[in-house]
Amino acid sequence: MDAHIVLLPGDGIGPEVVEQGRRVLASVATRFGHDFRFETQEIGGISIDRSGSALTEETLAACQKADAVLLGAVGGPKWDDPKAKVRPEQGLLALRKGLGVYANLRPVRLLPELADASPLKAERLAKGVDLLIVRELTGGLYFGEPKGREETPEGVRAVDTLVYTEAEIRRVVRLAFQLAKERGQKLTSIDKANVLESSRLWRQTVEDVAKDFPNVPFEHQLVDSAAMRLVTSPCDFGVVVTENMFGDILSDEAAVLVGTLGLLPSASIGEGKGGLYEPIHGSAPDIAGKGLANPLGTILSCAMLLRHSLKLEEEARAVEAAVQKALRAGARTSDMAGIGVKGQSDAQAAPLSTQAMGERIVALLSA
Repeated sequence: MDAHIVLLPGDGIGPEVVEQGRRVLASVATRFGHDFRFETQEIGGISIDRSGSALTEETLAACQKADAVLLGAVGGPKWDDPKAKVRPEQGLLALRKGLGVYANLRPVRLLPELADASPLKAERLAKGVDLLIVRELTGGLYFGEPKGREETPEGVRAVDTLVYTEAEIRRVVRLAFQLAKERGQKLTSIDKANVLESSRLWRQTVEDVAKDFPNVPFEHQLVDSAAMRLVTSPCDFGVVVTENMFGDILSDEAAVLVGTLGLLPSASIGEGKGGLYEPIHGSAPDIAGKGLANPLGTILSCAMLLRHSLKLEEEARAVEAAVQKALRAGARTSDMAGIGVKGQSDAQAAPLSTQAMGERIVALLSA
């Protein structure tokens, strides 16, 4: 297969982890006889510094032509001024909109080797954690209009608008039902229907779409009780579908279940062939350039890229297997140091650098 992949390293640790993702994809191409062509573009803070825009028209055009996009991270203290007219995160929102990716998939799976890393008690994890959060990505509070500030006699007034159409809800809910069917899991739809009109439309639409999936069990859950259940009984969840802001918050909460954000990938997909793939962690400017970043979230995002955009299931499984094999053998970056490596010598348990972990995965793929 020939594929054109755009790399968006971004800010902070983004360039370090994206480079390891690129190396893994190149190794996959060599092993399975594919031709992956890589093109690097800028996004976020570095793009603001060089062009004044968090996402230039040229970068967006390149991403729209690509078969897939691999993103590192955006943002950092340098661009955190709340009064700034241009912020790194605007580039990410514009990219999602420009690519037409409406669903963010965040799998959360706790590997037995890393169970000690979870802050939850062992009995809460006894049945295992293997859930998939499907977050609507292009509607809701983050995109609704009107939006802005105005002066009033009572001071500054700020407005954000929560808007959803039935069509926006239906497409992401249908995808979630399909994924639940494929995974053989229950679907949990999360809303705030006791307060929000948009959530009542969400719940009504879920009920309607469910008629097309009679063999998929589903339930409704209010967002506040769902947040509690994620930490008291995470094993009860299979596939979760929810709106943009709730999904943003709950997916970060769920990420804590595995003890480190560095392990978790994500995929943002739509109706086109392309997709946007990125680890869920931020730019971590405090460790940027030090070789301490965990590249496994990015590498596992590459597995999702292979699966969802390039339709290369065998190759995706090979990457996931290499990551699991490395972890079982005791490979750890600094965020996982000392976890699940009982019985190994100090030398064996010493944390690997970002590059060394990437090399370990490439070696296992090449073996």
